[in-house]
Amino acid sequence: MEKRFTLYFVVMLFLLQLVQLYAALDYTRPSARPLSFRAHNGSDSEPQQVHISLAGKDYMRVSWITTDKQVKSIVEYGKSPGKYESSATGESTSYQYFFYSSDEIHHVKIGPLEPRTTYYYRCGGAGPEFSFLTPPSTFPIEFAIVGDLGQTEWTTSTLNHVGAKDYDVFLLPGDLSYADTQQPLWDSFGRLVEPYASTRPWMVTEGNHEIEAFPIINYPRRFKAYNARWLMPYQESGSTSNLYYSFDVVGTHIIMLGSYTDFDSESDQYKWLQADLVNVDRKKTPWVVVLLHAPWYNSNRAHRGEGESMRKAMEEVLCKARVDVVFAGHVHAYERFTRVYDNNADPCGPVYITIGDGGNREGLAMNFVNPSPSISVYREPSFGHGRLRVHNNTHAQWSWHRNNETDAVIADELWLESLSSSTLCNQVETP
Repeated sequence: MEKRFTLYFVVMLFLLQLVQLYAALDYTRPSARPLSFRAHNGSDSEPQQVHISLAGKDYMRVSWITTDKQVKSIVEYGKSPGKYESSATGESTSYQYFFYSSDEIHHVKIGPLEPRTTYYYRCGGAGPEFSFLTPPSTFPIEFAIVGDLGQTEWTTSTLNHVGAKDYDVFLLPGDLSYADTQQPLWDSFGRLVEPYASTRPWMVTEGNHEIEAFPIINYPRRFKAYNARWLMPYQESGSTSNLYYSFDVVGTHIIMLGSYTDFDSESDQYKWLQADLVNVDRKKTPWVVVLLHAPWYNSNRAHRGEGESMRKAMEEVLCKARVDVVFAGHVHAYERFTRVYDNNADPCGPVYITIGDGGNREGLAMNFVNPSPSISVYREPSFGHGRLRVHNNTHAQWSWHRNNETDAVIADELWLESLSSSTLCNQVETP
């Protein structure tokens, strides 16, 4: 077995180097931080890598992995510790990636659940008890937002800061594990985030590090590990792909877009986005927030222009729909733009925020272009996380928290008015 894994890593590293030949970087990264690898020390039947996600109104999906492939895909749950009045069964899957065979991946949808309620649950009919808190049914609601997370010492610091203050839903705009074809790192990542992802819903979209395919040999299928492990509510939102979907939570419509699947006007994603936005009732969901990976606006020298073709394809659609905020990752720094449309300040365009600073192994993108563009309001190459607290139908508060050794320091903050409540933006003709 040991020789098999050694061969696996040698082959993966060789193929990864071939891919990296096509990705010349025009900026210098600081030294990488050490990997925080997490091993599984429990039994083969014990659930590991437990995480939850919203799965339609009043429902939650519980996902976990077991080495023992005979464990049933069942979740028992209730409102008191050790007392499980309800149960639900789901499905399991696994995948093969070159010489790597995944353990059994379980997905079970539970509900209906009551808002702002703590539920206690266990997976597979045995093992440790977990608990989560469902989101509230009314404002306020708070989102923790982190991109390009990885699994380094900086990742651990970021997650500690996130967990130090309560929130309702975690949003991640791509680049989760940085496994980069080394599949055991997906397992390590799942164990690293379990203490957080098992207690609050984690809603994610894919980044370039989730692709894990080799165009030279046309193998394996793109996003193979990501789609198997991180199942999101795409079917519940009328999407045909786990790479883009939407969901509602407390007066907020969240749209997760895919930067690395087709997005032109003839694509399924584009047509789905149009239909999704048409169905948004701004009286019920006055806020609309979009997450994607490659930023459309970026004054960092890293990855400049990589989101431009997607911007040209979809920006008008978002602006017409009066999207309030667009969050992106990919660039390993923080940057906030004013409300923008077509490269110009526009009071009725979205605020664009890059937050690819979760703690990835590649380090920070240190170099911004100078002078700063007039539409760029704040930028800083530091690790950290963001929080969007939606207070009511009309106002929300954004804050970015820089990682310090012991505390997360608020370095940037902004009050937002929802565009659905803006008299100006409801009067002017859309582009």
